[in-house]
Amino acid sequence: MGQSKPIRATALVVEDDPMQREMICLLLEESEMDVIECESGEAAEIVLEQAGASLVMLMTDVQLAGHMNGVELAHVAKRFNPDMDVIVTSGIPLRQALPDGTIFWRKPWAPLDVIREAEKMSLAWSRMGEA
Repeated sequence: MGQSKPIRATALVVEDDPMQREMICLLLEESEMDVIECESGEAAEIVLEQAGASLVMLMTDVQLAGHMNGVELAHVAKRFNPDMDVIVTSGIPLRQALPDGTIFWRKPWAPLDVIREAEKMSLAWSRMGEA
């Protein structure tokens, strides 16, 4: 009989810069998370509609492809899953209010920050599965 692979926590990464998106995804995957990636808020909203309740983390830039920005996406994500860890990042100051419980990281942020946050979310997620 084959061994089943344990289900891992899943993060959604939304970034229109392919190199930045790839780097974030690699960091999260190295932290034992599954990752869904999108370049636009509209694509991410579809993911949230379909899988929002199962996501533990969203990391999004403010500037995105499409018509929705990352702050608007953070509000959408919190409506689908109020307990999701949401991180919004930008190199410029925010002009819109973030939803409660959302973290803002000003660019440049350290890759270690992503790893720490992912490990914290993975640990919390795995503890929920044990309860």
